[in-house]
Amino acid sequence: MTTMAQETTTRPDRGSDIRRHELAVFLRSRRERITPEQVGLPRGVRRRTPGLRREEVAQLSAVGVTWYTWLEQARDIQVSVQVLDALARTLMLDASERAHLFQLAGSVDPTPASSCSGVTPAQFELLRRLEPVPACIQNSRYDILAYNRTYARLMGDLDAVPPEDRNCMLLVYTNEDWRAAIVHLEETRRLMAAKLRASMAGHLGEPAWKMLLKRLECASPEFREIWDRYEVVATRSRIKQFLNPYVGLLTLDHTDLWLNPEAGARMVTYVPTNEESRERVEKLYAFVLEQETAQPTPAASQTSPA
Repeated sequence: MTTMAQETTTRPDRGSDIRRHELAVFLRSRRERITPEQVGLPRGVRRRTPGLRREEVAQLSAVGVTWYTWLEQARDIQVSVQVLDALARTLMLDASERAHLFQLAGSVDPTPASSCSGVTPAQFELLRRLEPVPACIQNSRYDILAYNRTYARLMGDLDAVPPEDRNCMLLVYTNEDWRAAIVHLEETRRLMAAKLRASMAGHLGEPAWKMLLKRLECASPEFREIWDRYEVVATRSRIKQFLNPYVGLLTLDHTDLWLNPEAGARMVTYVPTNEESRERVEKLYAFVLEQETAQPTPAASQTSPA
């Protein structure tokens, strides 16, 4: 005779079944709304599937076709946060859709856009009061958690970058505006990669760190080459030069101000080192205020709600 305890342990988890079904339906609906042209694929003459085919989503997300098919069939399989992140990007999900995807998969989104950054109101006020000096708050993974208006225009238009992509490592290796603005680009990339490796020693195995490393390795051959050198360097203040698209060359003193006893979150400031740069920073700030008058924006921005 089957006991009640046995029935309880062998009965399928109805909630998990429903969640997997909802995930499958959600993925299909988002796949079918994206045209091949949106992702750089030819339409062809025999396409019957609305939007993308399963094999195209799998290819663009770097996952197996069979595995992705099982996912859309609501099979009971494990999904890593790295794969969910890749699917979210392939399917061009916005912030709400991305959060829904991770919730249906029963996972926690480790990107900076998905959780509270821990930036306090006082720190936001400090960022604002530092203007016109460019300043931001970063964590040890180089996620940009908050920034003031001058920093937003230091290397292009940071407000235009999706919150989940506001990471200095990603930007310096993949964003054309940042690459063009940093005068000593190769040296900067090498030092940043070395500092990331040093910081990563205390976060081995953490999903957010693994996902960032995977993105960098997939997106940038330059990063892969530098990362393979296995260089490690401690954080240090230094003079940096930027070719700002609005006001020209800026020579700034980069300083890290640590916000807690451990080497975690820090406020990064860029103070002009000479009169010419000071005048140009003030000119940049005036430009920002002029743009803000035309289209209001927050005095200090953050990647996620506090």
